[in-house]
Amino acid sequence: MNPLIRLIPPFLVRFFARPYVAGDSLDLAMGAARSLWKQRGLMATLDLLAEDIHQPQQADDNLKTYLRMVDAVAACSDIGPEGRPTLSLKPSSYTTDPLQEGGAAKGSLQAITTIVEAAARKNVSLSIDMESRHWTDFTLDALRQLYEAGHRHVGCVLQTRLHRTERDIEALPKGMRVRLVIGIYREPEDVALMQKPAMKQRMLDYAARLLKAGHYVEFASHDEAVVRRFVDEVVPAAGAAPDRFEVQMLYGVPRERLLAELRQRGVRCRLYVPFANGWGMAVQYLRRRLDEYPAMMWLVTKNLLRIG
Repeated sequence: MNPLIRLIPPFLVRFFARPYVAGDSLDLAMGAARSLWKQRGLMATLDLLAEDIHQPQQADDNLKTYLRMVDAVAACSDIGPEGRPTLSLKPSSYTTDPLQEGGAAKGSLQAITTIVEAAARKNVSLSIDMESRHWTDFTLDALRQLYEAGHRHVGCVLQTRLHRTERDIEALPKGMRVRLVIGIYREPEDVALMQKPAMKQRMLDYAARLLKAGHYVEFASHDEAVVRRFVDEVVPAAGAAPDRFEVQMLYGVPRERLLAELRQRGVRCRLYVPFANGWGMAVQYLRRRLDEYPAMMWLVTKNLLRIG
């Protein structure tokens, strides 16, 4: 990690993280999801901030938390089926043998399978998130195994800046739900695009391809121009009905006006709502994100000041 990122005091990191993290407990995250749906008609997907773990007990605790998340979502009858949150999980949260350090991700697939099976019993949808390039094959192989086992409630995430994504789209099981993101992990030039305009155009191109192939597309972007092009150009050209796609953004990013407009037009919108079991994990999460994407500090400052 960049030494300068390590030097940022925890209280300052927490200050920057607070608008983008629902809190330090599952109850607070569920409360945020309820408020989003009841007050603004926005759906949510819940994510536990628990990457980069080092102790077996952490992996076990993360698994237990996700099983509690499944139960909490299944029990939220006051929201109703349409507004009920989904879950998002990262494979690195369940292993102390990380692939990016040359490990074999021991225990991760077993933990994911346990969560997926519990979610199937409770009719809870979830997505397996995509991490750095070291995890791509592992994650897609896990998705295929789960899909072949009949778990149609599981979705995937693809990063459009990776050069390999075009091939990965072609290999997806038919009809799989796909969250499409640019991706913020630090990757070498031979693996990923470096130019933002090209990344965004790829995102639109891949969204069109996925819709035409019959996938449900979760288009995740804060770029208003790109979101409008997706809704106004890509969706009509693909002939996609409103129940075939949604727009996603991060919790706390100030796009209220755009989200309200999309909702008035009947577009499904969902916010990615992270929380932690204690602020220590939330601080670690933001430090890693700042290291992977240093420009985030400026973006966070802009959002806090509501400028630009």
